[in-house]
Amino acid sequence: MLNEDIKERVMYMEISNSVIKEPEKLIFSLDIGTRSVIGIVGEYDDGNFKIIESTIKEHNKRNMYDGQIHDIEGVTKVVKEVKEELEEKLGVTLKKVSIAAAGRALKTSRVKIDKQIDITMEITRQMIEALELEAVQKAEEDLVSGNIENDLKYYCIGYSVVSYYLDESFIENLEGHKGERMAIDLLATFLPQIVVDSLYAVVSRAGLQVANITLEPIAAINVAIKQNLRLLNLALVDIGAGTSDIAITKDGTIVAYAMTSTAGDELTESLAKNFLLDFDSSEKLKVSLNDEEIHEFQDIVGIVHSMSTDEIILSIEDVIDNLAKEISEKIIEYNGKAPSAVFLIGGSSQIPRLNEYIANYLGLPKERVAIRDVSHIDNIIGITDELKGPDIVTPIGIAMEGVNNKYKNFLDIYVNGEELKVFNTDSVKVADILVLIGYNPRKLIPEKGEDFIYYVNGKKKVVSGKLGEPAEIYVNGELGSINTKLNDRDYLEIRQGTKGNKNIPYLYDCIPFEKMVILDNEEIQLIHDIKVNGVKTNDNIRLKDEDKIEYNEIQVIYDLINYLKLDKNKYSLYKNEEQLDLDYMINNGDVLEIKALANKKAEENNIRLIINGEEKTIYHNKEKFVFVDIFNYIDFDITKSKGKLILKLNGREVEYMEQLKNGDEIDIYWED
Repeated sequence: MLNEDIKERVMYMEISNSVIKEPEKLIFSLDIGTRSVIGIVGEYDDGNFKIIESTIKEHNKRNMYDGQIHDIEGVTKVVKEVKEELEEKLGVTLKKVSIAAAGRALKTSRVKIDKQIDITMEITRQMIEALELEAVQKAEEDLVSGNIENDLKYYCIGYSVVSYYLDESFIENLEGHKGERMAIDLLATFLPQIVVDSLYAVVSRAGLQVANITLEPIAAINVAIKQNLRLLNLALVDIGAGTSDIAITKDGTIVAYAMTSTAGDELTESLAKNFLLDFDSSEKLKVSLNDEEIHEFQDIVGIVHSMSTDEIILSIEDVIDNLAKEISEKIIEYNGKAPSAVFLIGGSSQIPRLNEYIANYLGLPKERVAIRDVSHIDNIIGITDELKGPDIVTPIGIAMEGVNNKYKNFLDIYVNGEELKVFNTDSVKVADILVLIGYNPRKLIPEKGEDFIYYVNGKKKVVSGKLGEPAEIYVNGELGSINTKLNDRDYLEIRQGTKGNKNIPYLYDCIPFEKMVILDNEEIQLIHDIKVNGVKTNDNIRLKDEDKIEYNEIQVIYDLINYLKLDKNKYSLYKNEEQLDLDYMINNGDVLEIKALANKKAEENNIRLIINGEEKTIYHNKEKFVFVDIFNYIDFDITKSKGKLILKLNGREVEYMEQLKNGDEIDIYWED
């Protein structure tokens, strides 16, 4: 043991000497907390962070509530004391400092939005990213509208997608699908600017410059949970005085932040009420619960108590249970289920049995809810007894963030030529900039041009507009996306998506003008009597919106014979030497011939019918006369609808090919 102490002293002396020679290598970090301010000075060398000096100063009054600075001068005084004490120990002047904004200041907003899309288009990655961006902006709007100071500004720290939906049904991945509506359920986390501003004010008044700023949950999780462990679904809970801050990891990244307003102060206040103690005495009793078995203390009326830890814990068991319940419920709310394990840090995490209560509420084995202290942090040298508890994890994390992100607290980004200062979180993306500047995400998605509407023989027709060009995002002249990571002094250019043109057709695009037959070696167009808005035309004119096109079409041999004004009793049409029936459907490109019918005595075949109340004798040369043949001998046009066509034979409905006989009564008329 003695040899170990000597080795520690020698190492400390070597570190101190190196600092004096190269003071510019010093990393100074401050954890400005609700109860105290912790200052650490160290040096990063050969993959290790060497703690050279540290000090802890408690606030002499309640300058902060729930991690938010309320008395700037009061906090500044404590920060100055920490700074000056460290400077005296080191013999150098400290100028720059790494700090962290409290995780308890984070604001979380969950929103669900949907967007109508073109059912003919496949959903692209860019469309999904634009939907996510729109959801983040909506989340920020909801936060702003919920505050009295409606000009309050927020920084988006990050977001996670809870679910995607296509046409109101859950879907794992929208990309490549088609539908009418896509939707997203998203959880976004924001930091109020006022938190950053108050920290900067304190640091500036203490004679320091901010070298780096991060978030306490980020700082804590980066040292408490190694990167390779974040593939697991884990929760880190920092239980402080005012609130309990939660960070959740999954699939290699931090997916959510949360906070409960219940924490160590509730335990302190409960002890004060149960045993008639002032707040400071109650706080000391709470802290000692994890270290001692028997506790002696005096209440405000002078009575001295001697109690065991078990007795004291029993008196505040309901408060511990409630704290565990709220933490567990918040974890499940933001994670959707119990995580694989929970790590507890912060001063109040050491309350006896708290981890067991949390494990019970989450349905986990108690071994999976563990207190994480600095002994689990790799590559740290110079940890003293004063710096060994779980309450020191976050201060060391802040120091390590200072090592990794030195002098990068804000980034200067140029957006379409204008400079913008951006709060530097773990990863600033183009999407974060678009949220800050209030960019309308719908401008990222190309718009379809207006539809062109026209009418053909009374039926509405629609020509869809052309699709515009998608938005283009350039970072330093190279094509990127809204997920492109940005660095200091990057140039960002956003070219918004365009709206497509209207597709304006020509007349021949809208009618089957090319349909024709070859009759006796001459082309006969099957489309005729073309009118646009009632005016006859054969020109291929360009149409205007709402134009009304009308035309007649030769569809069967009967139509063609009438169009050619042939006597159907004397002439017939042939195809490949075969005589065609009057109801033969003409095909585009048919080659036909006109031939005279052989002379026959008209009296050979005739039939006497009563049609619409009038007796009529029809002469024909068919072996059998069927109902549809009537239309070759009467003046009744069935090609132009005037309602519902009624066909009856002897008072009943009739089939077209039903054979007729003498004396049959036939009714043919249009019914409205």
